[in-house]
Amino acid sequence: GRGAEAPPGRTQGRTPNRKVTDYYPVRRSSRKSKSELESCKYFVISQLIFFSTQQIDYIDGKGRGVIATKHFNRGEFVVEYHGDLIEITDAKKREAVYAQDPSTGCYMYYFQYLSKTYCVDATKETNRLGRLINHSKCGNCQTKLHDIDGVPHLILIASRDIKAGEELLYDYGDRSKASIAAHPWLKH
Repeated sequence: GRGAEAPPGRTQGRTPNRKVTDYYPVRRSSRKSKSELESCKYFVISQLIFFSTQQIDYIDGKGRGVIATKHFNRGEFVVEYHGDLIEITDAKKREAVYAQDPSTGCYMYYFQYLSKTYCVDATKETNRLGRLINHSKCGNCQTKLHDIDGVPHLILIASRDIKAGEELLYDYGDRSKASIAAHPWLKH
């Protein structure tokens, strides 16, 4: 025989299986997983809810409206429709009270969340502008529910790119004959 041991890395004439990491250090990807990206997006929207990027203006034929003060990309958070979050029974009681005073507008937004019907009552005047966004069947915003610690928040996101200076609009979704008779602008 040769009288010498097999060189390191060889065992009886065969090369043992090696891994790439035996030669190169492990590199971890800096890319974020889908759940990490969603978590970041959730955090950013949660923070944005408390900052305004709109202003109130008088719109001919409509009264007050909300104008974008910056460019919004499609899918971007625009504003929260903020008010008292109440259950449907309380909402119906409030709506009956509001109906008795014609000078009180109705800013009630009903929605389903986890198999329950809720309402955001934004009738009370505040410095939050989501309640003043006007209706259009061809609006540039759409509503979306955003959960923060188990509490639903009704937000509006850009349904298309919106330029600074544009009026913010969304479809109220009310097509009832009674509503259209009372508010003909719902047809448009």
